[in-house]
Amino acid sequence: MSYQTKSTKHWWNNAQHRALLFQVLLIGGLALVVWTIAGNTMTNLEKRGISTGFKFLTQESGFGIIQSLVPYDESYSFGRTFVVGLLNTLLVSFCGIILATILGFTVGVARLSKNWLVSTMAGIYIEIFRNIPLLLQIFFCYFAVLRALPSPKQSMSLGETIFLNIRGLYLPKPIFESGFGLVLVVLAIAVAVTIALAIWAGKRQRETGQQFNTPLAAGLLVILLPLATYFLAGSPVSWELPALKGFNFKGGISIIPEFTALLVALSIYTGAFIAEAVRSGILAVNKGQTEAASALGLHQSMVLKLVVVPQALRVIIPQLTSQYLNLVKNSSLATAIGYPDLVSVFAGTTLNQTGQAIEVVAMTMAVYLFISLTISFLMNWYNKKIMLVER
Repeated sequence: MSYQTKSTKHWWNNAQHRALLFQVLLIGGLALVVWTIAGNTMTNLEKRGISTGFKFLTQESGFGIIQSLVPYDESYSFGRTFVVGLLNTLLVSFCGIILATILGFTVGVARLSKNWLVSTMAGIYIEIFRNIPLLLQIFFCYFAVLRALPSPKQSMSLGETIFLNIRGLYLPKPIFESGFGLVLVVLAIAVAVTIALAIWAGKRQRETGQQFNTPLAAGLLVILLPLATYFLAGSPVSWELPALKGFNFKGGISIIPEFTALLVALSIYTGAFIAEAVRSGILAVNKGQTEAASALGLHQSMVLKLVVVPQALRVIIPQLTSQYLNLVKNSSLATAIGYPDLVSVFAGTTLNQTGQAIEVVAMTMAVYLFISLTISFLMNWYNKKIMLVER
């Protein structure tokens, strides 16, 4: 009896003490590995004469970028190239998410259509684009489709205002004049009134069961009201048309082929995966729900809008989040066709010119981490908002 009491008091026989010891050893081992890697890195940088720090961000870049959403030329700093690359990445990611979502939901619903031709075409689209590597799709859009367009002198035109050639798509550019601010103010007021109207209509329907045609009212407010203000203010917008000068078009808005190829490939590829997520979400809804809604006399489109899709979203949203994250990260393949995204401009050209590998790669990784965490946070918030509340 005395022997057992003595052995159980030993610290090694306590499971919590052993767990604590192993955690301390693990943290110590990781710290030693990190310290060794950091020490070796600093030693190698000193041997090669490479300085560390972020002072290079203020140095003049000396190279141009074919697309920039902010003013930029060769005289701007490397810090400006980071901003240009970041904005280009955000632009193609945002547009890609919007297009892929629309395409995915459309094809996902079409996949379950009772029309044999529609469901078969949707299935073929999904199987083809989901099983071909994204990089090959980007190459196909860029080299096989867009590089086959005519030269600027033989451009395809629409009404002598829109031009398409191997250099890109050229559109008229709006020039906003004095008085346009009033249109924006009216538009903001119309949007605010529409939101308030939608909230009131929803509350009214829950309390009385009476429906209000909110889409029609929103269309009248958001479209007709600003449009009437625009004409009353004397049409305060003029248009700068693109014109062929020398070997290329000048003026207007130009959309470079690299952006188009990347956007189309990302949207089509991700849309195929979203379509499957939508199909699985719709199939997860109990068939009795659909039958009950149809028994009430609702049209098939109303059953889909009011009964099926709201319940299917609870299954779709988690998969949709993963596809959005994949789209943002896959946008880094832009460097393969020369689109000036963050990886191409900052982690490519800037790194080669400055040699600041640690700082450049760390900043690039931090940007993608921040974007991914932001998307995850917003989608998780929305998923939690539409979750079924159990009582």
